[in-house]
Amino acid sequence: MTDLLFEPFRLGDLSFANRIVMAPLTRRRATHGTNAANALMAEHYRQRASAGLIIAEASQISQQGQGYAFTPGIYSPEQVAGWREVTDAVHSAGGHIILQLWHVGRVSHVSLQPGGGAPVAPSAIATTKQVAIETGFVDCSAPRAIALDEIPGIVADYRKAARNAREAGFDGVEVHCANGYLIDEFLRDGSNKRADAYGGSPQNRARFGLEVVDAVLEEWEAARVGVRISPVSPVHDMSDSDPQGVFFYFVEKLAAKKLGFIHVIEGATQGPRDVAPFDYLALRKSFPGAYIANNAYTLELAEETLAAGRADLIAFGRPFIANPDLVERLRRRAPLAEVDYQTVYAQGSEGYTDYPALTAV
Repeated sequence: MTDLLFEPFRLGDLSFANRIVMAPLTRRRATHGTNAANALMAEHYRQRASAGLIIAEASQISQQGQGYAFTPGIYSPEQVAGWREVTDAVHSAGGHIILQLWHVGRVSHVSLQPGGGAPVAPSAIATTKQVAIETGFVDCSAPRAIALDEIPGIVADYRKAARNAREAGFDGVEVHCANGYLIDEFLRDGSNKRADAYGGSPQNRARFGLEVVDAVLEEWEAARVGVRISPVSPVHDMSDSDPQGVFFYFVEKLAAKKLGFIHVIEGATQGPRDVAPFDYLALRKSFPGAYIANNAYTLELAEETLAAGRADLIAFGRPFIANPDLVERLRRRAPLAEVDYQTVYAQGSEGYTDYPALTAV
């Protein structure tokens, strides 16, 4: 079998050294008080710049969009400056990096929200999951339904965040429409019970996400924009009565906008790939841009998937935590270092920038 994983790939006018994507990984290392990226984060991403593409961790588009303590934002001048340090580091190492734009929706807590208000969601339906605030993990707060006249303001926040990402030096952006966060909450009928133009039919439930993408396209050329989806993932209590109906419609509309890529979590986020039936191959064939496949990919599954034409690029998440040189380890078929899960969300360099490369072992 040829080593397709290590072949170059072209996305629009970007040339990647290989088909390995570093998936976005929330690590909660942003600067306390400003939620700005910093020198520690710059070093972390620089170490992993051998990936063909890095998708930087989810970054809230506003304070309202935050769901966890110490996650980075992309809405203030300090945050733009912090991310510029990261992009400069990655580019100096020969890598490419794009930013994931994030609004968590109902997956938040009042202590993180402006004025201590309730998190927002398409409908006032709570999730039973927990989020991390400064003092530890707590139950998510009950959300309130977004008023119709609030939606344009949230769309505008995405537009501003997209503009800020360009100013910060990113090579593109990914709109986070997955994992039970705000756009995913609009898409799926288990969390969207609205009776207005943003609820009911798949067309209506896709409306908010498509408006966000249109706003982002006002700031970026389509080839530099992608969308992440998780059609059947039950994470954060998510469900839908007909995932193929809504997600095939959504992707059809994205294809018409000539987006650069879709990034698809196949199965349950950080869980079984076969959690529910879904025709990923048909979805891939319906989208003319690049298809990034994600979820529990091993080297063998990645090579098999690329050889069969089921994806263009393969995203690896957790393996990149403990293996800054994951690309080289995969190329050599070398053993992978194990993740210390006690330090994944810790503060400081431990378990973040201190994992050794293969040549240092």
